[in-house]
Amino acid sequence: MKKVYLKDIAKALNLSKTTISMVLNNRGDENNISRKTQQKILEYAKKHNYVPNQLARSLRTGKSETIGLIMPNISNLFYAEIASYIEEKAEEQGYTVIFSSSHENPKIEQKLIRSMVNRQVDGLIIASTQGNLEDIRLLKNNNFPLVLIDRHYPEYSTNFIVVNNYEGTKNATKHLINLGRRKIAFISVRLELDAMRQRLLGYEDAMNECFGNIENKLIKILDHKGYRKEMRPILEELLKLDQGLDAIVFATHYLTASGIGELKNIGVKVPKEVAIVSFDEMSAFDIVDPPITYIMQPSEEIGTLAVEVLLDVINGKNNKEDQKVVLGTKLVVRKSCGT
Repeated sequence: MKKVYLKDIAKALNLSKTTISMVLNNRGDENNISRKTQQKILEYAKKHNYVPNQLARSLRTGKSETIGLIMPNISNLFYAEIASYIEEKAEEQGYTVIFSSSHENPKIEQKLIRSMVNRQVDGLIIASTQGNLEDIRLLKNNNFPLVLIDRHYPEYSTNFIVVNNYEGTKNATKHLINLGRRKIAFISVRLELDAMRQRLLGYEDAMNECFGNIENKLIKILDHKGYRKEMRPILEELLKLDQGLDAIVFATHYLTASGIGELKNIGVKVPKEVAIVSFDEMSAFDIVDPPITYIMQPSEEIGTLAVEVLLDVINGKNNKEDQKVVLGTKLVVRKSCGT
């Protein structure tokens, strides 16, 4: 089928190219073009399979209609789900998303930010390493549209969409306590991330409120890259504690997966001997025996809101105050907690 251009539609409908362009760029109402005329243009364009010239449109509007998305690791299930919702929402609004992973490396994150800005993306959504405040500050100081997700810099104001990590682990720990568990361990990775610090604090406050103090030997911090090798020795150490161990709160889903495997290898029965709660989920948690109790994060809401907030900034619709959204979590109770 022959490609149809703006000039062809204008000629066929006896209208100016400017009018056609305004309607096809969703600016008909603001330019007082009648609904009847708009409908006629849209129907003709659809019938003749009109495809806009994206490059020409970018040159006219000064926008590339692309969004840059930087994640710690796009293969991580949680981030992959968020990315999927971001892409879906962006597509609804006529935007394309460019994905990249920082691999938890601030220098890579810095390089990706600058590369995407040079590629003239209209805005950025970043799950930051929290080690690159310099570039985040530079973006904001230059009024570059930006939204942080999952992680943000508490000491510096930006638009962000995060979950209430503190309440998530506090509620999960109290649930275990209410089930009669007393020796509850907490296993996490690097505490440089604010999300991990908040998860630890929620656990600590739940334990302190119920028992008056917290035993530091119940808290184990593993290396982000070497957690698989460290997991078994850590679990064996916890299991040898006085009065034993009867529950573990894992700060991430991948720690949970590793921990469950090692507990099985050691011969520990879940939940009869040790109850398990995971912060965040994996699809396998539904089919392992027993199914795993987990703290559910609203990945769809995070992705959708991130795009909405970013596009408001891009289109100048937001007020001057940063949008700071903290979403709740939900404890999904399965058999790994016992009764």
